[in-house]
Amino acid sequence: MTATLSRRKQDGGTAKLQDWGIDSEYGVLRDVLLGPPESFRWMEDNAQFSSIVRDTLRKGYQFDPQLALSQHGEMVQAYEDAGVTVHTLPRNDHTPYGVYARDSSFMSPYGAVICQLANPRRRGEYANVLDFYTSAQIPIYDMVSAGNFEGGDFNIIRPDAVLIGYTGFRCEEVAAKQIGGWFENEGWEVKYAPMDSFYVHIDLMVCMLAEKLAAVCIDTTEPDVLDWLRGKGIEIVEVCFKDTMALGCNVMSLGNDRILSPLESKDLNAKLRALGFEVYDPSMTMYLRAGGGIHCMAQPLRRDAA
Repeated sequence: MTATLSRRKQDGGTAKLQDWGIDSEYGVLRDVLLGPPESFRWMEDNAQFSSIVRDTLRKGYQFDPQLALSQHGEMVQAYEDAGVTVHTLPRNDHTPYGVYARDSSFMSPYGAVICQLANPRRRGEYANVLDFYTSAQIPIYDMVSAGNFEGGDFNIIRPDAVLIGYTGFRCEEVAAKQIGGWFENEGWEVKYAPMDSFYVHIDLMVCMLAEKLAAVCIDTTEPDVLDWLRGKGIEIVEVCFKDTMALGCNVMSLGNDRILSPLESKDLNAKLRALGFEVYDPSMTMYLRAGGGIHCMAQPLRRDAA
């Protein structure tokens, strides 16, 4: 199928893709898109966009490029050990935070959506992902145009139901409503989750682990969102506030009761193993301290239908 820059039908009824796409965050993961670790470095000017980066600077942590490469390699190995095909964006020294591949786009059953990033130093990331999708012949559903929006705020809870977060900063209400309108036209149920910019994205505090099971920070997630999740029959594995703000809730379901989670998320990892999950747990400190976790770093391209 030939890639296009917008295959979305204005009034809905867009055909689902056959070869690519996801309809959940927990179907068996087959293909994933990662960013390039070779160009990654910490950007101090990103502190205004992330409370986590501000904490890193305050504590005086130092960036170690060799450790960053090693940790990224361990994560790639975990994906490959789980049978996932890894695709990597090309190196671009002008966009070091392109390693957080969830920000610049997100995948849907209808194709990829190209996002609009808030940080001016990161806006060029759209070019790398556009090149990738067009060269891989992965159709593009549409491109966000109403305002800032990043992929970590598009959270598929189950097929045809999505939780869309916005802070008014990295993700703006006008852009969230633009995207929500597209998916409502496709017949989806959309739940909006406005929140303070301190929490960055909704996937900081809500991540699907399996069908009807989610890791959630109940200390930071609004009661109406908790009620909505529980109304869908979703059980909650609680993550405490401290671990949440260290990106301990920001994990990646591989499907079939397998989770990719940072070594540093010890409490959640122990809970998952007690529930019978197989946990892949590379250490990811260089990326966590820069403001993004394992979920932030990965854009699922293809999952088995839920």
